[in-house]
Amino acid sequence: MRVLISGASISGPVLAYWLTKYGFEVTVVERSPVLRKTGGHAVDLFRPAMEISERMGVVATIERAATHVDHAMLYREGSDRPVRADFGKLFAATSDRHVEILRDDLSEIYYDATRDDVEYLFGDSITSIDDGAVTFENGPRRQFDIVVGADGLHSNVRSLVFGEESAHSSFIGAYLAVATVPKDICVSGEYKMRMTAGRMTGVYSTAAMPDGRLVFLLRGRPMRYHHRDVEWQKQFLRETYQGMHHEVDAWLSELDSTPAFYFDSITQLRMDTWSRGRVTLVGDAGYCPGPAVGGSTSLAVIGAYVLAGELAAAQGDHTVAFPAYEREMADLVRQSREFARKAAKGLIPGSAAGVWTLLQAARLITALPVGVSRLVSKLTSGTTRMHDSMTVKPYADLQATESGSAKPQARS
Repeated sequence: MRVLISGASISGPVLAYWLTKYGFEVTVVERSPVLRKTGGHAVDLFRPAMEISERMGVVATIERAATHVDHAMLYREGSDRPVRADFGKLFAATSDRHVEILRDDLSEIYYDATRDDVEYLFGDSITSIDDGAVTFENGPRRQFDIVVGADGLHSNVRSLVFGEESAHSSFIGAYLAVATVPKDICVSGEYKMRMTAGRMTGVYSTAAMPDGRLVFLLRGRPMRYHHRDVEWQKQFLRETYQGMHHEVDAWLSELDSTPAFYFDSITQLRMDTWSRGRVTLVGDAGYCPGPAVGGSTSLAVIGAYVLAGELAAAQGDHTVAFPAYEREMADLVRQSREFARKAAKGLIPGSAAGVWTLLQAARLITALPVGVSRLVSKLTSGTTRMHDSMTVKPYADLQATESGSAKPQARS
């Protein structure tokens, strides 16, 4: 049974790995001419995604590639006296098993786990899908039994099958930008952040990184712009942050020469269904809870694992597998969306009082012993450990059959 996956970032290679394990013949098409290796921004993997990665045999590689940014120095506007935030204690309060890693490093790890068993088509894109018959921008027309859009928030597959993105997107009031910058403007292992009501920006790097990252998080109203109009996006950041602090002005000057730049709204995807005919969506393409605030990378890994497992359990019958996949993911997606909306408000306070409260919370968690901060987190809010508490079915107990479907593995 032949499966085409569009997108070679996170959910695409994870889905390809598990489908191949279950005996499916998998092709991945990626618009970029090569695997993206510009560093990318830091993303989080929580316990369920780490356990799935462990079953894939790549968790040790992921842990070695972790950013190891262990603390932040937080500055309020008008003050040069920072509050130190210990990331180790902060994450210990929210997760028993967490890794922060650069997105492109994670993508490469998942790709390396699949490259020998999966057909990758780089530098190409899908232009039409008709009941499994797929037309490509550059390659010949081919037939597939199943097509999966794993191509992110601005999914091409979703647009082809479900229509315009605007019909499914829900802006949650914030924007994220990340630029690659010279390492010498950063302190290794430290996230230096300056913040004011509605805006924050900071730089970080580590000993293992060849460069640094400049990050912007800000509240805002919906804006009309093209997500590929990089010059407009950079100018918007200059106008928004200029004059915040002389150090921020220096950081902004790096936008002129940055080799890699990302800007997007923090937007959720809300769809009645992620599947139509032989086509389904996975990860941000179908249910992005919000970049940077909703655990979207972990959710993408989980979604890919669940989709592969349901296809295997249904012996490739998409009419059975797709509804089962959506049922399994529905609560996880709903929880992630709710968490993201709260996180966006909490991480980007809209008032000076909110900024002060955030800094005091960081100060308190850092001052407490790890065990106490974890206990306080458990007692005060179940949502803080939402990503760790997700329960995923053990699809890895399935094994491939000669027909390309799967059957339950006998237990000893």
